[in-house]
Amino acid sequence: GPEAAARDARYAALDAVAERHGAAAVLLGHTRDDQAETVLLGLARGSGTRSLSGMAAVSGPGSRYRRPFLAVDRHTTRRACLVQSLPVWDDPHNADPAFTRSRVRHEALPTLEKALGKGVVEALARTARLSRDDADALDAWTDEAERSVRTDPATPHELDVERLSDLPPAVRRRVLRRSVVSAGAPAGSLFARHIEEVDRLITAWHGQRAINLPGLVEARRQGGRLVIRQG
Repeated sequence: GPEAAARDARYAALDAVAERHGAAAVLLGHTRDDQAETVLLGLARGSGTRSLSGMAAVSGPGSRYRRPFLAVDRHTTRRACLVQSLPVWDDPHNADPAFTRSRVRHEALPTLEKALGKGVVEALARTARLSRDDADALDAWTDEAERSVRTDPATPHELDVERLSDLPPAVRRRVLRRSVVSAGAPAGSLFARHIEEVDRLITAWHGQRAINLPGLVEARRQGGRLVIRQG
């Protein structure tokens, strides 16, 4: 959608400027309020732990992007700018109710705070920190599991069904998602329901046909193997 396209355009522009000036880092102005909005959007989509972990303090190629204000609320950040006579520019799109994040900022979060009391933003930001620790641990476990379920290192998209079935569901689904993406499925078009259908080829096998996935990728069970390839 337009929000994702605008985000891609912003980062492309920042990358170009950073390369031109040989910048070691680019500091972004995301605050604790932005983090809370990101977590709430992830909850609304029914996303997994990684999505609920929100924005990382450090990200991007070569750890280029830094977010030093994730623990500071938006009001305090604006006041600090005013005290130091730093100009603050408000993106008009942030007040446009046509955009989902704008509705979360101006409608959803204030309604939650009215119903639940102050502290919702802080709680959501804390959820992001805790979720990121959990997601990092699960990703490390998945690295090891991914290697163990391959039937042959030369054929990374053929996985052993019995070994997959022995994995905890959270780890197994991460392995499946990675395999589907590496086979050619666009990560942004791959949703939880897709991975759940692939998972049923392992946990609820009754002879079903191949699962068609975004990017013309298909997952098929062949004997004791799960074969994921681009068709």
